[in-house]
Amino acid sequence: MRNLKKVSEYAIASGFTEAQLRWWLFNAETNGLKAAGAIVRIGRRVFIDVDGFDRWISAQNQVAA
Repeated sequence: MRNLKKVSEYAIASGFTEAQLRWWLFNAETNGLKAAGAIVRIGRRVFIDVDGFDRWISAQNQVAA
């Protein structure tokens, strides 16, 4: 079972601001977030797959190093 959270819920738990998360979601096609499988859209609702998002964050950290 996937660990999905609403953007607002994930913002509280993660330390990222909701605005930061929404900007990344808005640009998901170009920043690799969609390809990482970190976004689940059900109708108009957007959920973050916590495991996929963590993998994406780790990959971003490796690129910067």
